Amino acid sequence: MRIEILSARLGSRWDAFVANHPQASFFHLHGWKTVLEEAFGHPSYYLYAEQDGEIVGVLPLAQIKSRLFGNRLISTPFCVYGGALACDPKVLAALEQAAVDLARKLQVGWLELRYLKPSNSNRPRSNLYVTFRKVLAEEVEANFQAIPRKQRAMVRKGMEAGLSATIDEGIDRFYRVYAESVRNLGTPVFSKRYFQILKQVFGKACEVLVVEHQGRPVAGVMSFYFRDQVLPYYGGGTAAARKLHANDFMYWEVMRRAVAKGVRVFDYGRSKQGTGSFRFKTHWGFTPEPLHYEYELIRSSALPEINPLNPKYRLFVKLWRHLPLPMASLIGPWLARSLG
Repeated sequence: MRIEILSARLGSRWDAFVANHPQASFFHLHGWKTVLEEAFGHPSYYLYAEQDGEIVGVLPLAQIKSRLFGNRLISTPFCVYGGALACDPKVLAALEQAAVDLARKLQVGWLELRYLKPSNSNRPRSNLYVTFRKVLAEEVEANFQAIPRKQRAMVRKGMEAGLSATIDEGIDRFYRVYAESVRNLGTPVFSKRYFQILKQVFGKACEVLVVEHQGRPVAGVMSFYFRDQVLPYYGGGTAAARKLHANDFMYWEVMRRAVAKGVRVFDYGRSKQGTGSFRFKTHWGFTPEPLHYEYELIRSSALPEINPLNPKYRLFVKLWRHLPLPMASLIGPWLARSLG
């Protein structure tokens, strides 16, 4: 067995392995290597293990080096899930050790492996994030009735408000709504180019849905499709969306359309415990599952706390919410590229 760094010509072989691995996710696809390098300029190191001419394990990694947030190696930045996929424990251990060796060579502060399921390592872990995943029924109406009564009423109010949903091939209308939404949350927005590259790289597996009210976009979401799963990943609404219940309507539309396509797993993505996003997803009847983010400390002596709940970032979040939208959209991408 040998471990190598992925070259462009082996991308299809990498994805074939991912497609057949039971623990694989959309974020293990090799297209993320292109996204991370072209959208953010982050060097990526996609490790794979090969034995007898066959790929038997993969581990996507990218380095983020920032004066504000430190130097780190992550599997995978800007993604909910990551970590190594392998045919057996020995291959998994070899890939993880190769990642540790690479982290030391790059002199990063820490290595971060984002696992959905816990590994057998004794590495320190963070319990900040949870994820929300649910198996869908085959019938649309059965899924609607499975939504708790109060949340179902919110969806109906959105319907009664005259909202409509359309699939956009471009990202312009979605981006305007999304940029306003994350500014209001006190979070730097990603560049428009990032979302354009996601669409270019992943094609039909990356879908944009926009909710309109009287011809004006009030909410939007970019969803990823992988195997029998849908992941509404980047979403938000304008100030008018709350009164119109546009976000409630929007996520039901994603679910409804996904069921019609034969999708069986709705993945609401990660949230920090105790946040508004966490509460919103539990209102839909989803049960939180802990995410297992594991760390190998290289040059750092403590686990990282790069998140808005960290007290040292509270003033920044408060001030960011009051920035004019054009200014937030101009400065935001420069900061967002370093968050990971």
